[in-house]
Amino acid sequence: MQNETIERLIEQFRTLPGVGYKSAQRYAYSIIEGNKARAENFANAIIEAKNRIAFCKICGNFTDREICPICEKRNRKIICVVKEPKDVISMEKVKDYNGVYHVLFGTISPLENKGPDDIRIRELLERIKEDNVEEVIMATNPDVEGDATAMYIARLLKPLEVKVTRLAQGVAMGSDLEYADEVTLSRALEERRLMK
Repeated sequence: MQNETIERLIEQFRTLPGVGYKSAQRYAYSIIEGNKARAENFANAIIEAKNRIAFCKICGNFTDREICPICEKRNRKIICVVKEPKDVISMEKVKDYNGVYHVLFGTISPLENKGPDDIRIRELLERIKEDNVEEVIMATNPDVEGDATAMYIARLLKPLEVKVTRLAQGVAMGSDLEYADEVTLSRALEERRLMK
């Protein structure tokens, strides 16, 4: 039988994605066995992140400012469309990409009752018109929902005469962008293809 306080801490760690009971138990014991300053620093970092991190009002990426540094400094004529903010971090591994991003916050998924109006497609269209965008790179995950979303957006953009490309299949079908290494992502970006 474990102490109720320890068990509560373990359960909090278990709420994190991919953390099972054994890992949560190790994390809890690490906090308990460490010094108080370390635990306070850990707790303060979590609270500070929750209080300060928000979404960029332009692209939807994580930022601690109103507009993220990528939107402030990069070429706005090229937009890379991703499913969620952590995909921006993955794409940033590709050092030679100098465009901006657009986070959809999901993909079209009838099984989850998510349609085009439930993700940030309208905002993407507004950005394309305002910034005279020349190319939109579809970097949604190479799975059924990601492909359906990419195709839907490509059809919407066709009348606007914007070049729409899709990452090449260096990224395996059914995998998540966040798990791809930088060489694979770099090759996929270089060999992106025109969407019809």
